[in-house]
Amino acid sequence: MAAEGENVTGDSPNQGSQTAADSTKEISYTLEALQLLKDAQQQHGLRHGDFHRYRGYCSRRIKRIRKSLHFPQGNRNRVNPKKITEEVLSDARFLQLPLFCAERCWAYGMQLKSEANTEPRKRFHMMTKLKKAVVYSEELEVLGNSSKCDARTKLECQAYNAWIKGSLEFEAEQWESAMEYFTKAKTIYEKLANAFSEDLQALYQQRVDEIAPNLRYCAYNIGDESALQDLQKMRIAAGEDQLSFKLDDLLSQTREKQAATQSEVTWRGRTVPVKVEAVRLFLLNMQDLQSELDSAESLDSRVSIYESILKQCIDAQQALRDALQEDAVFKAAVRGQPIEGKVSNQHYLHSYLMYIRLNTTVERNLLMVEALEQNLPENNPEEGKKITKPQDLVRLYDIIIQNLSEIPNLHGVQDTSALESEVEASILGYKAFRSFYIARSYASAKKWKETLALYQRAVDNCKKAIAGWKQQPQTPKLKKDVQSVEVLEQQISGQMASCQAYSILDSGAAGEPSFSTPVSDKRPLEERLDEYIPEKSLTSKKAVLTRFPPDFEPIPCRPLFFDLALNHIEFPSLDDKLEQKKGPAGGGLTGMVKGWLWGGGKK
Repeated sequence: MAAEGENVTGDSPNQGSQTAADSTKEISYTLEALQLLKDAQQQHGLRHGDFHRYRGYCSRRIKRIRKSLHFPQGNRNRVNPKKITEEVLSDARFLQLPLFCAERCWAYGMQLKSEANTEPRKRFHMMTKLKKAVVYSEELEVLGNSSKCDARTKLECQAYNAWIKGSLEFEAEQWESAMEYFTKAKTIYEKLANAFSEDLQALYQQRVDEIAPNLRYCAYNIGDESALQDLQKMRIAAGEDQLSFKLDDLLSQTREKQAATQSEVTWRGRTVPVKVEAVRLFLLNMQDLQSELDSAESLDSRVSIYESILKQCIDAQQALRDALQEDAVFKAAVRGQPIEGKVSNQHYLHSYLMYIRLNTTVERNLLMVEALEQNLPENNPEEGKKITKPQDLVRLYDIIIQNLSEIPNLHGVQDTSALESEVEASILGYKAFRSFYIARSYASAKKWKETLALYQRAVDNCKKAIAGWKQQPQTPKLKKDVQSVEVLEQQISGQMASCQAYSILDSGAAGEPSFSTPVSDKRPLEERLDEYIPEKSLTSKKAVLTRFPPDFEPIPCRPLFFDLALNHIEFPSLDDKLEQKKGPAGGGLTGMVKGWLWGGGKK
């Protein structure tokens, strides 16, 4: 019994120490670095490329973490930096400190990079911040490799450190070492993507897609000529997201070496030199625009390409405007004063850039119109898609007409009859489309008179536009525009007939007036035989066919004759025809007097 008791008591200390060791081994911290960073970036500025806001967020988060961990870096009067070691690592939040410190330095570096376009000295400050970010990322990797962290944390820390180092070497133009670090980070993230569920797999794959353009750009600078085409394909497939802006920057940097050959440009018979580097780069990008559009598979990708070109055009215009600050004629033009004589070459180049910008905006808006037309109710849009209203298309056509109206007023091309007639015909064509969709909006409100008037205006604009285009040199684009307007004219004729039919039906059902005669007309049938009015009384026994009794009608009276000759005619005496009265002789005193006064004694 004693032996058994000794064995039990003897084993208990060893068993307790083994249990304590096992509990120490079970401590394992996890840092989901990429997911943590992506959520923070999307919520605090990087969705819109605001690195200043994201840097401020990182500083505030570091302060909150230090406060919650009771791990200050000194007091109000003195700074006492503390290094995080494996012994200090007692909470997973300790791993977030070097992570967000590296992110803060990286965000500051990217902010300085965007500002270095106008202030080159800031590039040196940017490199300093990226080097400091590498110091923090190396500290994070050391902590991640400790025994207190799990395998996922170790891989995430290694991948993040490789990515930060690759970013530093990339900005330092050390292409081989940058490619090595980016390849390491990409490999780790691909392995992590294969090890987790679909949500995390998409997250890691997104990071792989972000690293791929950097690798191709490094390969291009090392000597791989096919890398430029790969970057263009990535840009087309990227659409409109944060990766597309990064690809635009890489493509711009790739073409900087080719921009030196773009020394002049010819527009409308005038050749001008190109001295500003940003303008050279933009004009070089314009040469590849059509090929990129042809390679794009979706409308969204094509719209994204146009957005990229417009952004580059605005930057080129701003750079050229800065170079024209000493041009007095250009200053007068900016203030809206009239200009006489021929403008300078750089001023003419500015007008050319403005022409490209307006035309590109029109083409971008036409693509947006095409995308919206697919979601019109009659085109059976896909489920989940927002139904397009005619008013949405009217707004886009208003913008198109406004942009085209500005082209003839560009300095250096004013009073050019060919350009004015071409633009005027295009404006009439787009006005026809605008009137057509305004009419459809009125038709949806059952305002048939206004609808019919707008359809008629659209038809008139179609005919004027086609007549104007036929006077211009025939090009593929012009033929396509003419064809689209002719199709619109045919469509309008059908819509007008439909509009009249609906108006008649609605006038009978809702008591609304029709185009021809009001329903409240009480005229009999014989007075409106050429007009159709749906009236139920005609099929009843009390049909009003004619007026009974007939209405009184005025007729001319008999003529009046005036006998004016009567006053000049002397009629013969008729005394001998009269009978004489015979009385007693003498007649007395009365008879005597009567005869004396009135001549009664005469025979």
